[in-house]
Amino acid sequence: MVNQLLINVVNSVLGTGKSTSKGNYAYHCPFCNHHKPKLEINFSENDKGENPWHCWTCNKKGKSLVTLFKAIHADPDKIKELKPYLKISSGDTTPIKSSILKLPKEFKPLINISDNDIVGKHALNYIKKRGITEDDILKYNIGYCEGGKYNNMIIVPSYDSNGNLNYFTARNFDKNSTLKYKNPDVSRDIIPFELFINWEVPLILCEGMFDAIAIKRNVIPLLGKNIQSNLMKKIVTSVVKKIYIALDKDALKEALQFCEQLMNEGKEVYLVDLDGKDPSELGFRHFTELIQHTYPLTFSKLFEKKLNLI
Repeated sequence: MVNQLLINVVNSVLGTGKSTSKGNYAYHCPFCNHHKPKLEINFSENDKGENPWHCWTCNKKGKSLVTLFKAIHADPDKIKELKPYLKISSGDTTPIKSSILKLPKEFKPLINISDNDIVGKHALNYIKKRGITEDDILKYNIGYCEGGKYNNMIIVPSYDSNGNLNYFTARNFDKNSTLKYKNPDVSRDIIPFELFINWEVPLILCEGMFDAIAIKRNVIPLLGKNIQSNLMKKIVTSVVKKIYIALDKDALKEALQFCEQLMNEGKEVYLVDLDGKDPSELGFRHFTELIQHTYPLTFSKLFEKKLNLI
């Protein structure tokens, strides 16, 4: 037998899992981000209270869901939610800590960089090629790092509704580097760019921060392909009526799941066809034209799209 309440907690962190066999559920791996659900977790009840998990792509594995949640830096409250359903051994005394996030000490704003700042000019040239303007730099406090573990990386901060830093992404602007991304060791169960969100007007959901910056208006990047639990709760409990979902084609299955869940909550959902491109590639004007010609999704159309995935 499996504990559905335990599965619900895991789903709230990793996204909805797919039942495979013998108490196993498959998820998209948060370690390697493979486009297919390669992380399997076993939820069968056993005397040891273990829930073995293993990614068949990157080979990350363990025996405890607490270990998994800590490895992906899940919100400490989510780890607490696990414990009533687990047989935690007395030896598991690792404290659950919440940390205050700060920008890297090497962080430098990209607004008004000096003429002799060679690294800063390279960083500025990179983001301008991505279509980011000086207004965007100022609005989002975009910067870069020279030195430290985020060396040669663009830093895009996210702030909550009170103006407190709740996340940042780091993207390498050195084309010769093999390390493209590096994110902070904190929970992603937050509402990215919450500071700029009006919960009374139509909302747009996209994948990455650069996509959100290109879209400009009332947009939240998912930092991946899953809607984190805190964001989903906020959407469901808010008065916002219209939700536009603009994810890549390789995330269509996840997008349809979100559409169905939000439609069941009484939201008017629009699935935006990006024609194989990212919003950052399309640009603000073209993306705006797309959503103006996108119609509300019906349950019959949703069912048709789900059938086409089979």
